[in-house]
Amino acid sequence: MIIDLFYKAEKQKQTSSKNGEKVSRSLIKTISWRLIGTLDTIVISYLITGTLEMAFSIGMVELFTKMILYFFHERAWSKIKWGK
Repeated sequence: MIIDLFYKAEKQKQTSSKNGEKVSRSLIKTISWRLIGTLDTIVISYLITGTLEMAFSIGMVELFTKMILYFFHERAWSKIKWGK
């Protein structure tokens, strides 16, 4: 009985918002994807510029700008019913 109540409470927490995905999920996806993307940018920048300082500078700027863009992109797509 207690386990059933716990299970129901957990189930309610996990249900998606009316837009299809919780904001917290979009935030975690945004951060994880940007970390991967930023590492890629740093490697490519290093290969092009030949300096780690320049590669990390480019990577850090890109990290924040693209994280913001991706978050709003995800939220917009969560409102589109096509393909769901």
